[in-house]
Amino acid sequence: MRPFDYTRAETSEDATRQAASGATFIAGGTNLLDLMKLEVMAPGSLIDINRLDLGRIKRTDDGGLRIGALVTNSDLANNSDVRRNWPVLSRALLAGASGQLRNKATTGGNLLQRTRCLYFYDRAMACNKRKPGSGCAARDGFNRMLAVLGTSEHCIATHPSDMAVAMRALDAQVETLRQDGETRQLMLDELYLLPGDRPDRETVLEPGELITAVVLPAPVEGRQTYRKVRDRASYAFALVSTAGIVAVEDGRISRADLAFGGLAPKPWRNAQVEDLLVGEVPSESLFGKAADLLLAEARGFGANDFKIPLTRRTLVSVLTELTQEASA
Repeated sequence: MRPFDYTRAETSEDATRQAASGATFIAGGTNLLDLMKLEVMAPGSLIDINRLDLGRIKRTDDGGLRIGALVTNSDLANNSDVRRNWPVLSRALLAGASGQLRNKATTGGNLLQRTRCLYFYDRAMACNKRKPGSGCAARDGFNRMLAVLGTSEHCIATHPSDMAVAMRALDAQVETLRQDGETRQLMLDELYLLPGDRPDRETVLEPGELITAVVLPAPVEGRQTYRKVRDRASYAFALVSTAGIVAVEDGRISRADLAFGGLAPKPWRNAQVEDLLVGEVPSESLFGKAADLLLAEARGFGANDFKIPLTRRTLVSVLTELTQEASA
């Protein structure tokens, strides 16, 4: 690990002011420290933000939930309000990492964790995300874990977060503070950038901009679940994951909010798939059509070709689970 400067911020404004010159925020450090040890990231300065007042969970006036950026994954997953009203989020968090990591990992850090692409982590290999213009060794390499949607010729990396997939299905909004003191609100989907020809640019955050909270809207009617398909039962990243919220009224689907992980460079959601389902009677045939639409532009790169049929089976299974009681 290369030498670096370390300071502690006392206020959010102090943190953004220091970071505007190129310093990197650190909270739990569960991803950042690994990247620093491998010299994939080598920040000259770290700003510890753990003293900031960003570790609270509280209800909003409209019945939603405001989650401070420093709330740990363990505290969020086990919060009674989250378990009762937003269970898809609790399940997604508990499906991610180990208990020890969840005790340190924070809400803001989870959203900003880097891809687990093997070629991104290996400094001897070409990676446009790590070194723009060097190429993408993953396209013709061992790409079993990598993306089949939202890719470009420059990058096929996947976003690793389980939490972000659930928050995408819940229409979460991200609150930030910029170095000029201005705040802004972004829908979660607006936070992330697809790789295009600049895979090194992963979010729309400006230098020094700090995530301060994530806000969930009020709970909605419907059953919720999070299904994660992975190589082993714990401490493994998703091959495919699905966060689903589905309501059925009078025998027809009245609401369908679906987000997917393990498939793309960001949590993936397709409004056309949801529109196809709403108003229809639940059936295996309908669910198959939804999967066809979701995967219409999917492309495998050899070792990850299996993700396409796996996603189809997973989506059909999740939709069956979420509608079976209403269909009985």
